[in-house]
Amino acid sequence: MDAIKFCPAGDCALIAEFGNRIDEDINSKVHALARWISERKIPGVIETVPTFRSLMVIYDPWRISYRRLTGILKKCSFESRDTQNTQKEIIEVPCWYSGPDMDDMEKLTGLSREEIISIHSGTDYKIYMMGFLPGFVYLGGLDKRIHAPRLSTPRTRIEPGSVGIGGSQTGVYPVASPGGWRILGYTPLKFYDPEKENPILCRAGQYIRFVPISREEYERAVTR
Repeated sequence: MDAIKFCPAGDCALIAEFGNRIDEDINSKVHALARWISERKIPGVIETVPTFRSLMVIYDPWRISYRRLTGILKKCSFESRDTQNTQKEIIEVPCWYSGPDMDDMEKLTGLSREEIISIHSGTDYKIYMMGFLPGFVYLGGLDKRIHAPRLSTPRTRIEPGSVGIGGSQTGVYPVASPGGWRILGYTPLKFYDPEKENPILCRAGQYIRFVPISREEYERAVTR
């Protein structure tokens, strides 16, 4: 395994860096290290936070020092198969493809609406990391044929459940928010629900599969 670069992040966290680009193999190593840490239940380690290319490890400095923790992590070992053969956890996300930017997407891509829907719903998207908003998923694997630039003027409000594309990524807005991604459709699933014991629907390392549904199916789901 390639060497991991460690650096401090304040007085109670460290960063383990695997590279400097968005890459599925690098991200898989990030999650493999997070699993390695979780399985060993290292005393003093509180939480791990995966990103595209690095892992933040939050710890209690009264129980374990930065030097001690980095020493443990430098000895970690996991085979490459651990990053590739882990069984996918797939969350199916129903989507009514009726967003306000579908017409523009047809013009930008040269594809028909049906082709855009087929391409967008034909991939299992890995959740590289969470961020921006509670429950917001940064997904990897968007087909280059439907990459699209962000809006030149962001909208002041995008509704919860809006499914969009921004550049080379796709995602779901979990709460109402300003935003510049192009909206393809809407899902009735709540990616963030503060009323639930576990308010966040998914976590980094899982996969999302968009499933096209009709307007009637969408309306039935949101009125339940």
